Amino acid sequence: MASTASAPAPVRILTVCTGNICRSPVAERLLQAGLDQVMPGGFVVTSAGTRAMVGDPMQPLSGDIVRTYGGNPDGFVSRQLTSKILRGVDLVLTMTSGHRGEVLQLDASLLKRTFTIREFARMLDVLDDRADSAADSANQGHAAADGGDPLSANTAFWRGLPARAASVRHLSLPADSAENDIIDPYRRSPDIYRQMEDELAPAIVSVLRHARVNLPA
Repeated sequence: MASTASAPAPVRILTVCTGNICRSPVAERLLQAGLDQVMPGGFVVTSAGTRAMVGDPMQPLSGDIVRTYGGNPDGFVSRQLTSKILRGVDLVLTMTSGHRGEVLQLDASLLKRTFTIREFARMLDVLDDRADSAADSANQGHAAADGGDPLSANTAFWRGLPARAASVRHLSLPADSAENDIIDPYRRSPDIYRQMEDELAPAIVSVLRHARVNLPA
């Protein structure tokens, strides 16, 4: 059994919204649940808010959404986004373009690793379509190329993924920039929570599908 010191580092993903009680907790818990099924121990997903309701639990309607998709909302506690939290993160997925700007104000070095979750998902869809139609052996080979250690191969693949995603940004631009954002349902009706779900769930599915397709051999 490998020691903690020599164990491969998991991929670290951070989701970000405003209060860290509605949108980013749903993304955190559903991404973690899905990625745990793809590669147990391969990912650590956390979240934070740019103006967090520090110490608060996830909103009940957000918790219901998490349960609907097989995740667990229990034990969640909101926290404030800080430069310390951003340190060492491999990928930041924000709920809006405004949140992306706030992340970069804290740490400009994350410019090429920070996306809104909807734009990132569209980029992954383009990469997957290219792989399907053109047998993108280079992309698949990167996923599997490592000295037989799937966890290390997976981490290497995901650390290179932001650059590959950004390379197809021009092919994934929305008709309306508002399509990059997830609506904020805080203190709003259940219908707005359902709209949040309708905007967020497909993006999460795209991220999980890309993880499955590119699972190291």
